[in-house]
Amino acid sequence: MEKYIKIAGFLLFVVLLAGCGKKEVLFAGKTMGTTYHIKVVTGYFNDASHLRDKIIRRLEEINRSMSTYMKDSEISRFNAMKSTEEKFYISDDFLQVMIAARYLHEITDGAWDGTIKPLINLWGFGNSEGKNHVPQAEEINALLADTGFDQIDISGAGYLKKKNPAISLDLASIAKGYGVDQVAKLIETNRFRDFLVEIGGEVRASGFRKDGRHWRVGINMPSPKAAYNEVYKAVNLHDRAFATSGDYRIFFEADDKRYSHILDPATGYPVINRVVSTSVMAPTCILADGLATALMVSGHERGIELANRLADTECLIVVQEKDGAFTDYYSKEFEKFKVQSSK
Repeated sequence: MEKYIKIAGFLLFVVLLAGCGKKEVLFAGKTMGTTYHIKVVTGYFNDASHLRDKIIRRLEEINRSMSTYMKDSEISRFNAMKSTEEKFYISDDFLQVMIAARYLHEITDGAWDGTIKPLINLWGFGNSEGKNHVPQAEEINALLADTGFDQIDISGAGYLKKKNPAISLDLASIAKGYGVDQVAKLIETNRFRDFLVEIGGEVRASGFRKDGRHWRVGINMPSPKAAYNEVYKAVNLHDRAFATSGDYRIFFEADDKRYSHILDPATGYPVINRVVSTSVMAPTCILADGLATALMVSGHERGIELANRLADTECLIVVQEKDGAFTDYYSKEFEKFKVQSSK
């Protein structure tokens, strides 16, 4: 009898361990010209390893659709098209991103615009081989005529049409966010509730860490001299997405002036509103990703006003004063997510 009692006790221990114990499965790799890191929390007897191949395939699908570095991608073929009559049919991924892009363009009054890559190239920010220089006003004005997201028709029937044959797209500022959302959806479909997905610094958190606490995400110190892992602020993240944009890594100086890679779509010139970093918390990563870029252009007053109008959306906008000090501007609820000590 004692033997059977011991066996029963051991089986009960195993059941309790299976129900309460947690482990963390990690996935990492390269995609969209950057890296990704994924953490999935499971029970000790749950296997999440089968997710790896599914995640890789899903990211490859998205990259084949929206990578401007692949000549045969959907976006590259659309950019090469010169007709204003042709209907360019696209995948569901491309369509969903374009619908989100149109929404971002509308709510930000054009501060987000996926057609300004020619201007970015003109300033020398387009790739690692680009030579930074201050263009002539005539060069900027000439390219401005061939930009503007409203020069593209987006049909719910699944196709795009150009209003201007010279218009081109670059969705890099929201494609990573879309990738994060799609990987999160894939993990949820496979019945995992607690996870963190990060692609190129854009993040989506679901549930809790294996210790039962909220996921924690750091905001980089907005200074060109800061290390990439130096934390300025940290936030608790639960069932939300998070993205940060800044002008302190990519810029050049000429004639005692500093020019960042963040361009104002309305003027074609780098913004000069002293905003050095914007962080956005939103229901989806594609929204957080796009807004983080747009608020760099909008400035802190318009940016805070917009975030306060949007449901479940918060932001932190950091402005650098003339003396070099940082001033933080928060939307209504952002501070309640802030970790009091980043250490």
